[in-house]
Amino acid sequence: MGVQRCYVTVATDEGKRLDSLLADAGLYPSRSAAAKAVEKGLVLVAGQPANKKQQVSAGQPIVYELEEAPVASLEGQDIDLDIRFEDDDLIVLSKQVGLVCHPSGDHLDGTLVNALIHHCGIENLCKVQGEEDDRRGIVHRLDMNTSGLMLAAKSNEAGYILMDDIRARVVDRHYLCLVHGIVAHDSGMIDAPITRSNHDRKRMAVRDVPQARNAVTTFRVLERFDAGPRDDGFTLVDCKLFTGRTHQIRVHMEYAKHPLVGEPVYTMNGPKAANAQLGLERQFLHSYKLGLDHPITQEHMEFADNLPSDLQAALDSLADRSRGRTPAGDEVFALLAESPVPCVEGTVSF
Repeated sequence: MGVQRCYVTVATDEGKRLDSLLADAGLYPSRSAAAKAVEKGLVLVAGQPANKKQQVSAGQPIVYELEEAPVASLEGQDIDLDIRFEDDDLIVLSKQVGLVCHPSGDHLDGTLVNALIHHCGIENLCKVQGEEDDRRGIVHRLDMNTSGLMLAAKSNEAGYILMDDIRARVVDRHYLCLVHGIVAHDSGMIDAPITRSNHDRKRMAVRDVPQARNAVTTFRVLERFDAGPRDDGFTLVDCKLFTGRTHQIRVHMEYAKHPLVGEPVYTMNGPKAANAQLGLERQFLHSYKLGLDHPITQEHMEFADNLPSDLQAALDSLADRSRGRTPAGDEVFALLAESPVPCVEGTVSF
């Protein structure tokens, strides 16, 4: 027998086909996998055997079984952490490239959770994302190949408050992104709902459908770089998240026809030439600034994190093509000049 879990449907799930819902909610990796699970009797809706085509209603409990346990071990592992602040309730760290936030079917160990368990002890990490231990300490996530500042919680009280603050847009989250093309306006907002792609279940996409969730990203241009013989130029932008959807910045920037440099998935609107990626093997996306009120003391805290070496090298390669920094660029680079460089870089592998 595998692992049984429960998902309670919400208002935006109303009227969805069961197999579509199971895939959209990330409970199974694809609609076909969800349909097979339903056919095998691994899914119960309101305690009853289910049909993959049946429509769900809001508030229904769905019990689903994963045939293989997604987590092999939750032992602590001695993985380097670049911690910028720590007390009894909160950790602020700079996550290195290649570090997955929590265990999953593809990454059973070698994750941030394993590192936090080693550093703190499992009993000293919050447990606010369900009864399973595989998300201990986690209150929000960064993609595996996105680097930079993120939060972890040690106490449950801090964890719940941080999650509420993130949902309420109280936590100020900024990312440095180098994108393809010349962004014309110095600032702007992308307000476009996101859900899973209708064509590729592993991708997210902007779609005007009922199950899409609202997503808002604002941006400021920091510096523009002239076009070369095999590219359309580049723009360095500061993106601020007002919501936290999966791959939000990556999806929104592709939707705006300015995909991230080095982006391996969301590249439909970007140049195809390999050298237009500036030697990067991952997306140019770095969480460089965090502002928050401490969840317990309410002290206001701000952190900044300089670019890791691979992103800095890509940016340096464009120096002679710069059109000059904007006032926002001067502000950000003055902040970065006073900020630490990540002391842990490189891919984590186990």
